[in-house]
Amino acid sequence: MGEITANTTQEKAPKKSWFKGLKSEFKKITWPDKETLVKESAAVIVITIILGIVIALVDMGINAGVDLIL
Repeated sequence: MGEITANTTQEKAPKKSWFKGLKSEFKKITWPDKETLVKESAAVIVITIILGIVIALVDMGINAGVDLIL
């Protein structure tokens, strides 16, 4: 139950190899083109506005209901 399987006395990797690994990972990233970036950004903005309106409407409805009760 409380067994430790990893070797806790392992030495840390040198910083130089860490930076090499980081650099190789950055080379694997595929960045979106401008058209895709614009489309996805527009979708995020539109959905954010729609959700903001829905939340405002629900808030007004709940507020009106509480005012009616009180």
